Amino acid sequence: MNRFISFKRQAGMTLLEVMLALVIMATSGVAVMNAASGALNSQAHLQNKTFALWVASNGLAELKLQKIWPSASWRYDTAEFADATWYLRYKSVETGDNDFKALDIEVSDVKDGRALAYMRTYIAKP
Repeated sequence: MNRFISFKRQAGMTLLEVMLALVIMATSGVAVMNAASGALNSQAHLQNKTFALWVASNGLAELKLQKIWPSASWRYDTAEFADATWYLRYKSVETGDNDFKALDIEVSDVKDGRALAYMRTYIAKP
């Protein structure tokens, strides 16, 4: 009888291998979270830009319907849209024809902020 007990080598991972696997998984998890966060921020910006374009379009339509000959200096206004206050500014720009003017409008979601949307249309003298 053999009194020596034979030890079989157990198959498994060492602590170092487990730690390395955890580092790789954590790093990839952080990368996925950063990508998801960036996508959400981009979507929020695109939503605000789309709303600003709609507000600008509505503002130009209202100004055309009022049949007011706008001045060449900036005029300021606000509009409520999508449960938010939007800040508009508009002015006319001379064209080569005295019976037509270009009408520029800019829309921002912050007072005196950078414009999210800019549009131009042309109006005839009433």
